[in-house]
Amino acid sequence: MLSTDLADLRAHMAQNPGAVIEDVARERKIAPRAVIEALPAEMVRIGRGDAFVTAMQDIAQWGEVTLIVHTDDAIFEFTGAIPAGEIGRGYFNLMQPKGLHGHLRHERCGAVAFVERPFMGKSSAFIAFLNVDGGVMFKVFVGRDETRALRQDQLARFRALAGQIAAPAIA
Repeated sequence: MLSTDLADLRAHMAQNPGAVIEDVARERKIAPRAVIEALPAEMVRIGRGDAFVTAMQDIAQWGEVTLIVHTDDAIFEFTGAIPAGEIGRGYFNLMQPKGLHGHLRHERCGAVAFVERPFMGKSSAFIAFLNVDGGVMFKVFVGRDETRALRQDQLARFRALAGQIAAPAIA
């Protein structure tokens, strides 16, 4: 990306930090990772992709969260506990017979991004698992309590995990 394009993207994200990542990426014909990296530095921390298993094992202990898969054709949302998983036959397998289960290609994870930003008038916090192509594999959002505020126990776990596997963004 040209430095002028990057400066324009950073300015846009500073003015619109709650913009839908995938929409900005599609409009600008760039990878979603570039949009996440262009957020103000205090809103994002990015760790290496090989932290995938560590992150997923931790998230499995958080309780009810929302997992989102956003494609060009649909936005799938699952709210509930993320099941524990293990590596087998080349996949990270979510070990649960019902509810959320499946097989994730963990080796294609190129980065794990921790994002805290305003979204639709509320604070939000999510982990974006970014693939090696710069796309979003899926996002896991910190849950909300009965008042629709972020669950403080999960936010503390989110921040601790970010501190364990991610570095602060470079402005």
